[in-house]
Amino acid sequence: MTQSKSIQRVPFTKMHGLGNDFVVLDTISHPIDLSPAQVRQLGDRKRGIGFDQLLIIGPPLRPDADFSYRIFNPDGSEVEHCGNGARCFARYVLHRGLIARSPIRVQTMNRLLELHSHQDGQVTVDMGAPDFSPASLPFNIEPQQPFYTLTVPQQPGSEIMTDVTFQAVSMGNPHIVLNVADCEHAPVSTLGAVLCEWPSFPKGVNVGFMQIIDRSTIRLRVFERGAGETEACGTGTCAAVVCGIKAGLLDSRVRAILTGGELEIEWHGAESAVLMTGPATMVYEGVLLL
Repeated sequence: MTQSKSIQRVPFTKMHGLGNDFVVLDTISHPIDLSPAQVRQLGDRKRGIGFDQLLIIGPPLRPDADFSYRIFNPDGSEVEHCGNGARCFARYVLHRGLIARSPIRVQTMNRLLELHSHQDGQVTVDMGAPDFSPASLPFNIEPQQPFYTLTVPQQPGSEIMTDVTFQAVSMGNPHIVLNVADCEHAPVSTLGAVLCEWPSFPKGVNVGFMQIIDRSTIRLRVFERGAGETEACGTGTCAAVVCGIKAGLLDSRVRAILTGGELEIEWHGAESAVLMTGPATMVYEGVLLL
């Protein structure tokens, strides 16, 4: 007689940061190793739960960290960093009693983040310093320049080419930022999709479309690798603001208006860390049957 496979029950929490939504799994309390196929199934909004990213909480892998933190897109790919996810991470581990103090130090794929939880429910994330070198994204171009220009199709499959000028920066993950006159009507879904997978970016790139309202306010939309346009992108917001500051267009503290809400970004230039402040919301809890 063939034995039936036992079903594993794994608790999960659905959260969002300004509409950028996440499924959070605590693999410290409930060890599990998901395959890319399982991640894709969970990320399917009709046949699974659906999310912009899956957040995996793990034990620390270095002595100066409290936790480790892995991030997966709904297509099953793993990414380096997620700013909105980091705020949700802080809210989750405090709510669950996995830690009782703030700040919280979290190890990502390539950075150590410091998360500060405030009494008003806001969370500030020390995102580390931006890196403008092309190799940090990576971006196959030399030398480093204030602005870059590529000639690309206007949309996927189009034979009509257009010149696109942008800035490039790594916030622990790769970003380019285009200045646009009208964020609402920017070609996010078309040009964003082309640039996201352009061969000059071997690991892909997140594409931000920034409209500068004044020196302390921007509007922003972001087309993310592996997810498409999301309602908010924390690292993308940091990238846009630091690019605007570096270009002399923005002051050191900026209010960013996103589709899902607002973030505050602060950066004082040079090697200083970028500080991102915004909300993190718990939506519901459930159990995965795997």
